[in-house]
Amino acid sequence: MSEETAGAVVDEGGIKIMPGDRRFAALCRGFNPRWRADPEYVRLVRTGEEVRVALQQAVTEPSPDDRRDRITVRSGGHCYEDFVCSEDVRVIIDVSLMDEIYADPDMKAICVEAGATNGDLRKDLFLRTGRVLPGGSCPSVGVGGHVPVGGFGLLSRQFGLTVDYLYAVEVAVVDKDRNVRLVVATRNKKDPNRDLWWAHTGGGGGNFGIVTRFWFRDLPQAPERVLLTASGWNWSEMNKASFTQIINNFGDFFATTGKSAQGRYGPLFAILLLTHRSQDKIGLIAQIDASVPQARDRLEEFLAAMDDKAAAGREPLTEAYGEYPALTSLDTPTMLPWNTVERLLGPVDNLRCGKHKSAYMRKPLPVHQIDALWNALALEDPDTKRDAVVQIDSYGAAINTKKPADTAVIQRDSVLKLQHQIYWPAGQNGEDHLRWIRTLYQKMYAPTGGVPVPNGHKNQHITDGCYIGYPDVDLNDRKWNTSRVPWTRLYYGNHYDELKKIKKRWDPLNIFRHKQSIAPRRKT
Repeated sequence: MSEETAGAVVDEGGIKIMPGDRRFAALCRGFNPRWRADPEYVRLVRTGEEVRVALQQAVTEPSPDDRRDRITVRSGGHCYEDFVCSEDVRVIIDVSLMDEIYADPDMKAICVEAGATNGDLRKDLFLRTGRVLPGGSCPSVGVGGHVPVGGFGLLSRQFGLTVDYLYAVEVAVVDKDRNVRLVVATRNKKDPNRDLWWAHTGGGGGNFGIVTRFWFRDLPQAPERVLLTASGWNWSEMNKASFTQIINNFGDFFATTGKSAQGRYGPLFAILLLTHRSQDKIGLIAQIDASVPQARDRLEEFLAAMDDKAAAGREPLTEAYGEYPALTSLDTPTMLPWNTVERLLGPVDNLRCGKHKSAYMRKPLPVHQIDALWNALALEDPDTKRDAVVQIDSYGAAINTKKPADTAVIQRDSVLKLQHQIYWPAGQNGEDHLRWIRTLYQKMYAPTGGVPVPNGHKNQHITDGCYIGYPDVDLNDRKWNTSRVPWTRLYYGNHYDELKKIKKRWDPLNIFRHKQSIAPRRKT
């Protein structure tokens, strides 16, 4: 039995939104307005069974257009590439209405549905249980995409990655006969489906099926309060020596005194925002759990280390940088309730197109990388405006207490993670901006073929590949990646062979595919 409305049908597979429905246009683009689709329809699903039925219908029905044949899934819609929304998409299955968070006594775990967002976690998980999943600060990011990439956030140095607490997943999968079923996979070593759980601990989203639910065990207690500070150095007073010193101070701190999870600075998380000179400041954001003994002293010690030998003093941040809004009145450490942080650090808007790249760093940035950053950020024509930032996040500490084999996230000894970002207004030609970020990235990693190759490749031990949570299809392009290290190894290292085996078992028809999806293992 179905209920029909203008441009929509409601049946056992959820709400089927078709062209003509006033919701259709909004559902055909992601958070990044670069990516749009023109699918036959979009499915809004509300339960695991609706996901199963919707997927069964999608894989069974004929495709009238061979050029538009992909089935994609969306939770929060923040994918940085066109993996969900593109011209070749026939059906989008949107799980954003599946946003329940609750205690599951049978699983002895907290259940989080795949459409829940980071904002929902702060509201429903924190307020209901006092617990926290140590994920990202952007409130609109969906858990269904954030967790399978190995999501991290401001509490990850203190508590680890989101996937370090993942006990089980429920996934709608398609077998070789196009039959769809819901499978629950746990981390129990005797579970015959354990490989499907492991694949969702860093194997990327949209690869194996449609996740409907996650279960987490032993989540840490959320901080009651945190100390947060945001300040920066004026570009007008910056020279190359000061620029270099600031980057070295940040890298050296987290590669030495701030490296250990058990050390004095394990609970401290910081972000260095290397902006383009057309913006007013280089930014610094730092946070620490206020309940940690001598928390204020620890934070002040970090700030003193950042100021060491830096020519210019820090001042309040009055502009937005990258995905962070202006953070005025936080130039001195400020005590805040934990659940206010995501409202402060959420993205400015979703009206800008963007391009992102990434790098894991096992050591501080070497001289040639800092030179490339200075040349791109400081020496461009002074009349050129760039909404650009290279964000350096502190990493390591509790993240690195896990072994690489424990999860699909293989990078477990990095101390920094970089996110290279460029933005431009929707509707504006972005070619110049794309050229700028591609050239910067290529020059930063020029000694290793224009990309941050994995640790040990040709005896280099500084970089350790890229983060699948910040996908970048330029890694597939030999024009920009001349390293001969494929994108698969940049993201997954030697875990990729195992992920191919899992893909072959759970998605043998390669239903879930995009430009950087895991390929099923070929028969030998």
